[in-house]
Amino acid sequence: MLKIEHLTKTYGEKKAVEDLSLTIAPGEIYGFIGHNGAGKTTTLKSVAGILRFDSGEITVDGFSVRTEPLECKKRMAYIPDNPDLYDFMTGIQFLNFTADIFGVGAKEREARIEEYAGIFELTGDLAQPVSAYSHGMKQKLAMIAAWLHAPRLILMDEPFVGLDPKASHLLKGMMRQVCDQGGAIFFSTHVLEVAEKLCDKVAIIKSGRLVRAGTMDEVKGDSSLESVFLELEG
Repeated sequence: MLKIEHLTKTYGEKKAVEDLSLTIAPGEIYGFIGHNGAGKTTTLKSVAGILRFDSGEITVDGFSVRTEPLECKKRMAYIPDNPDLYDFMTGIQFLNFTADIFGVGAKEREARIEEYAGIFELTGDLAQPVSAYSHGMKQKLAMIAAWLHAPRLILMDEPFVGLDPKASHLLKGMMRQVCDQGGAIFFSTHVLEVAEKLCDKVAIIKSGRLVRAGTMDEVKGDSSLESVFLELEG
């Protein structure tokens, strides 16, 4: 579903991501673990096509992010840690705008908006301007928008920060449903406990370099990573 090969991205003389290679298969919830500044957001933005990277290759469902960006974007959705939405729109206007971009038909969008707005208890707020939404409400609206075109790959940057416990639980169920239907999830977190309970596989990144990748049991069983886990748990 997602293949990252030897990804390198620099800012000036600083290598934010260095020679990173990962493969996320259909059906997997894949956690990307590391402290703030480790290179998680840079990687996700590179996959999403927001950042140009210096070297390497990224493919989504077999399509190159470099040379076939539109085909990639049709198949994925990206939710940043702080969604930058259009404050002048109402919630429903923003969702319809997103559905128009991805060519979602009237019946499909109506059904999906009804379903996901109901799940997040946002139905009664869709007529309100986005400028009146709290941070948590904006996150929920961004998630509904991301799910609208039934993407095969969903990228999320620290998705649980700012969500209440109920919304977090609901989101986890939606993530698993995507994977049960053959899609994949790639999300970043700095909270080890979240990854342990949710992920099929994880990758740990530190200072832009991949430290270890595999199942949680494989990663946790690597005695050489004890100091890394202590840092994350701290």
